[in-house]
Amino acid sequence: MSEAPDKDQQTEAPTEKRKREAVEKGDVLQSRELGTALVMLAGAAFFAIAGPMMVGSLKAMLVDGLTFDGSEVKSFAPADTALRLIAFTIVPLAALFAMTLVAAVGSSALIGSLGFRSGAFAPKANKINPMTGLKRIFGMQGLIELVKSLAKVIVLGAVGYYLMKDQLGKLLSLSATEPGPALGAFGETFTTAVLMMALALAAIALVDVPSQWFQRTARLRMSKQQVKEEHKQTEGSPELKAAIRRRQYETLRGSARSAVQEATVILTNPTHFAVALRYRPGEDSAPIVVARGRGATAAAIRELATESGVPMLSYPQLARAIYFTTRVGHIVREDLYLAVATVLAFVFNLDAVVAQGGRQPAIDVPTEARFDENGRAEP
Repeated sequence: MSEAPDKDQQTEAPTEKRKREAVEKGDVLQSRELGTALVMLAGAAFFAIAGPMMVGSLKAMLVDGLTFDGSEVKSFAPADTALRLIAFTIVPLAALFAMTLVAAVGSSALIGSLGFRSGAFAPKANKINPMTGLKRIFGMQGLIELVKSLAKVIVLGAVGYYLMKDQLGKLLSLSATEPGPALGAFGETFTTAVLMMALALAAIALVDVPSQWFQRTARLRMSKQQVKEEHKQTEGSPELKAAIRRRQYETLRGSARSAVQEATVILTNPTHFAVALRYRPGEDSAPIVVARGRGATAAAIRELATESGVPMLSYPQLARAIYFTTRVGHIVREDLYLAVATVLAFVFNLDAVVAQGGRQPAIDVPTEARFDENGRAEP
């Protein structure tokens, strides 16, 4: 016999509010392997592109440092000499630092974790709790970190072994080569080694990033009760209601807002569609559609009609019929005249009807003007 699921089990996907609060507290998607791989790739790219410039700067620094005359001996200034020698390497080292910095920042940007969050610096009691630390070490998180560490040792060890086996003879032969060519060959071997190591780390990062995403998602999961409580809190939030109202108003353009305020009646579905009709006896030859909408636009029309005191009646079939057959600024279709006239007569005598306790009249929509919510003709 199966047991009913515990209502406190974290079985529900995290809501946007929970994700946002987690980010504010510093709980974001992170991957050290991705950052390390990108930094090493940037370093390998620097040595491949700017390696000759770096070697030339070091050569110039060495020549300048070993060249001196009598005047430099008499006026010995070690600080000035050191600054002059350092100047030779400032540009290439600054370029290397800039590339690795961009790579480090880019690793966070790639997984959407870029940004400063003050909540991450707030003191957390669980960080100094010994039991929490033991749980991290011996729990699933610790096991995953152990597997990643072993994978890095195995992969990088295999790459290192391959490089040593392939390049050892070449490196040993450099002792019998001229310094210039030997330095160039060493630089090429070093760049290859860094690139191979970076690619190996990138392969590990391709596994680590999805793993970190799944772990974070599992960490943020909510129970059904938590989802219900959050919904209750946000549903009654004045800020949320104000934001919804603002979006509704932004949905309608200025001319549409004015048209709704001047409408004679609003016909609704009651929630999915809304049609605003205007009829001024002696001015309009027939009822005119001044605004219409579905979804968010319909909600905006209803909200504005409520605030403006425009009568609003629920006639689902008629609202859909007008929505799918008449554009804004056009008069309603002839076969709908009788139904619309019945509604308008009720609206014009609304005060008297309400005083007598009357109800809105029933209407009949022609069969050929009946549509479902997708605009398909109803049988």
